[in-house]
Amino acid sequence: MSAPRVVLGVSGASGAALALAVAGQLAAIGAETDLVVSPAAERTLPEECGAGALARLTEAVSRSHPIRDMGAPIASGSTPVAGMIVAPCSMRSLAAIALGLDDNLLIRAAGVQLKERRPLVLLTREAPLTLAHLRNMTAATEMGAIVLPPVPAFYLRPDSLDAAVAQIAARAVDLLRLAPPVARSWQPRGN
Repeated sequence: MSAPRVVLGVSGASGAALALAVAGQLAAIGAETDLVVSPAAERTLPEECGAGALARLTEAVSRSHPIRDMGAPIASGSTPVAGMIVAPCSMRSLAAIALGLDDNLLIRAAGVQLKERRPLVLLTREAPLTLAHLRNMTAATEMGAIVLPPVPAFYLRPDSLDAAVAQIAARAVDLLRLAPPVARSWQPRGN
């Protein structure tokens, strides 16, 4: 049986560490990962994760595609893909997905997941939210996307930001249902 193929889109919202964590989680389950990074994410990654973050992300995946390469295999529904995660997902990317704009490879690959009825998980990053943001989340959800704002699982009492990020990434990967769940689940105290 071949490894599942997953698309990882990285847009320019704050939360670049989520991209690295998701890439690591996908590698841990043996997924073959196609990466698409927006120009804004190329700027955000070193700002939030230090020099070399983009290189570390690229090394963690199977292949990387330029955002303007609309001829990449992942732009077609005929390419067998198990699903896609956009981590983080900016409000601009969310809006483009919700409106079906398909104006770059990240948005096109997301649109392909929707039209092929494959899982699309959007780690939407913004606060507070405007009515436009909420409507775009509703539209994306109605089309079949899963909107997963990267909210820490406070009940797990994470001891660091890295632990909270790892849990969020694990939840996103678990939503693709490619392997047994790895995210920690809630357990009542004393049990």
